[in-house]
Amino acid sequence: MNQKITINTLKEMKEEGIKIACLTSYDACFAKLQDKAGVDLLLVGDSLGMVLQGDDNTLKVTISDMIYHSRLVSGVTQRAIIVSDMPFMSYSTPAQALGNAARLVSEGGAHVVKIEGGDELSQTVRLITQHGIPVCGHLGLTPQSIHQIGGFGVQAVSNKAAKELEKDALSLQEAGASCLVLECVPSSTAASVTKLLDIPVIGIGAGIYCDGQVLVLHDMLGLTPKQHKFSKNFLSGNDSIFDAIEEYVNQVKNNSFPTPSNSYE
Repeated sequence: MNQKITINTLKEMKEEGIKIACLTSYDACFAKLQDKAGVDLLLVGDSLGMVLQGDDNTLKVTISDMIYHSRLVSGVTQRAIIVSDMPFMSYSTPAQALGNAARLVSEGGAHVVKIEGGDELSQTVRLITQHGIPVCGHLGLTPQSIHQIGGFGVQAVSNKAAKELEKDALSLQEAGASCLVLECVPSSTAASVTKLLDIPVIGIGAGIYCDGQVLVLHDMLGLTPKQHKFSKNFLSGNDSIFDAIEEYVNQVKNNSFPTPSNSYE
């Protein structure tokens, strides 16, 4: 698939059962490699606060940071769709969210903006999408709420929490979200949400049954000190970074990644 990836392409991929391969991207050098290697979706993640800026969480990342890194990625990308995170407290009101989303698109070159949260953000999602900007939701482990949820860990473990997650996912879809990221939830819960929704569901630590997978670039290249259960070092056994990225894409596409050992049951 060599044509430009759009929101419609992602939905068609879900309908046709073609897995969506996604990675975080923060600069022109890596974005070129990722685009050439066949990555479908480049996520300019606020994870840059941890992997590039060296912080313990994502909370210090600013909208200016996100615009800058989005511009670097968008300036060299030919095929992949670019999704940019809206950072902590940049969408505390619908009006603020719309203004910052517009900046990510007009100044940063993003195609889609991503926000963390459920039903409470339905009005925000509706307003942004009504103004022509696609939105990607993010449920499960939401790093911007790390202090409130008490740390990095598996979410939606109980039946009650899983049902709440499903309700939030449906609410985001109804409000106009074009896709959804599910992070660190049991694979059975992710499978239920993926089946429930018409929009594509991208998993990270959410098992093999999602419509696609995303990893942090630095994790899948083995550059971070601690290897997460849901990740894998794709550079190991490959001769180059390009080969590692291409191998990641291939394993996502042929459904061999993630394995049960990379998932939460």
